[in-house]
Amino acid sequence: MKKYEAVIILNPNLSSKVDDFVKDFEKLLKGNSFTINKKEDVGRRQLAYSINNHNKGHYLLFNIEGDATKLIEIENKIKYNDAIIRHLFVSVKNYSGDDSQLLLDSKNKKNEFEENSNEKNNKEELKPISQKDEVKTHKPQIEEVKDNESENSSSDDKNNKDIEDKEDKDE
Repeated sequence: MKKYEAVIILNPNLSSKVDDFVKDFEKLLKGNSFTINKKEDVGRRQLAYSINNHNKGHYLLFNIEGDATKLIEIENKIKYNDAIIRHLFVSVKNYSGDDSQLLLDSKNKKNEFEENSNEKNNKEELKPISQKDEVKTHKPQIEEVKDNESENSSSDDKNNKDIEDKEDKDE
């Protein structure tokens, strides 16, 4: 029995159906007498280059054991799956028991994103009073514009009446 690490990149538009794909892939592996020692769902990540007009992909990593001849059959079955945009099976001597670097990087980015969004929320709550005053000063300007529009419309009405009066005199 050989040990393998499998990396599968799924179409990012199908991220909501990842669980279904994982179940089907596990059935395929077990049906070909492979054992799954570990699986990681890394999530959506930016690709280094576009693949089939996709700039992101949903990454899955598996540590599996099985027969090399059966691995060829598995690859033949999954290479026509439209959900998979790339796959790679690598033979390894031993598995590392730790999480993959890809998963650790994803977790760190999520934590950084959450911290940044919390900082932004805190800054929004602590707006200086002067910014609030500026918002209030804009409202009268809008009302002034409306007043000017009403004056313009009344002057237009006067102009229209003058034109009508001239036409009446000419007739």
